[in-house]
Amino acid sequence: MGARRWSGVVKVASLLAAAGLWQLLTVTDARLWLTFDRLPTLDEIAGEAARRLATSVFYLDLLQSLVRILTGFGLAAVAGLAVGIAVARSPHTRDVVLPLLEALRPIPAIALVPVAILLFPTDEQGIVFITFVAAFFPIMVSTRHAVRALPTLWEDAVKTLGGGRRHVLWNVVLPGILPGLFGGLSVGMGVAWICVISAEMISGEFGVGYRTWQSYTLVDYPAVIVGMITIGLLGWLTSAAIELIGRKATRWLPRAEGSTA
Repeated sequence: MGARRWSGVVKVASLLAAAGLWQLLTVTDARLWLTFDRLPTLDEIAGEAARRLATSVFYLDLLQSLVRILTGFGLAAVAGLAVGIAVARSPHTRDVVLPLLEALRPIPAIALVPVAILLFPTDEQGIVFITFVAAFFPIMVSTRHAVRALPTLWEDAVKTLGGGRRHVLWNVVLPGILPGLFGGLSVGMGVAWICVISAEMISGEFGVGYRTWQSYTLVDYPAVIVGMITIGLLGWLTSAAIELIGRKATRWLPRAEGSTA
């Protein structure tokens, strides 16, 4: 059995083992250090999932959450890349912009929900704003550090050959920061999902987060678990897409023997 196939078997086995342990603890109403007697069994979760999949509301929630996350994340990716490069390469921009950004960065994005409610005329715009803020800072910081880590020899060589600032940006800076940039994009996507779900729970009318919180208030625990699984799958799929794009975009980088592109 090849290493890749064995790795896949181990991953599937770990998931099955976790599911089996969940079923054992919930069926037996185990009360250890943690209590499992009020949690739904796998049968109840599967039944609720089948019921949800047969309704149009489930897909409307999926679409709403995906639109919010992709809009906020897309804006954050563009802004984070531009600002990260600017503050890393321009001392004047760094002096003007960086102090404000560093003052705002420690504030959790979800703590800005009251501000978003006051600033934006609709909840939809406010949730996208929260998502944008959540993803912006990881992308900006990773871009900034990636630019600063570039060897100055590369830029000096291009300038020696007559290349201007634009040529350096497109042929040295942007290709050189791709590994760090995609690392920031992956982190930013994860943080964005946390915040968009939290924002939907607080002020949304549709979305996976809103529906999961609504199920909790109705004491519908199987639906809560289905919502949690849905959130996990969405986060995993979007992060995996970013990693796949990152591997394709950095195929020119030297890789360790046995790694996959």
